[in-house]
Amino acid sequence: MYQLILCTCPDVEVADKLSRELVSRKLAACVNILPGVRSIYEWQGEVETAQEHLLLIKSHQDRYAAIEATLKSLHPYQLPEIIAVAIERGSPDYLKWIDSCLGID
Repeated sequence: MYQLILCTCPDVEVADKLSRELVSRKLAACVNILPGVRSIYEWQGEVETAQEHLLLIKSHQDRYAAIEATLKSLHPYQLPEIIAVAIERGSPDYLKWIDSCLGID
């Protein structure tokens, strides 16, 4: 099963570092970095607002645990957003490309 994993980052440097790490470790086939995400959330009883960068991480569900561990170990946030969404359908050629990037036959 393919997954799209979402993770917000405080700035482009962190987003780039995490993305490169995931791809170089063959945990993700591709990571898109979407700048200019405005997040409004509650943290420690206060409503906060932050400008963030959103990572769209394309991978396989069997890589999720390693992706989560990598993000948690390198992310500057105390509680980073790490949410996985199943990819139910996709272009067969694109999904095959994900497999090739991850070293899956």
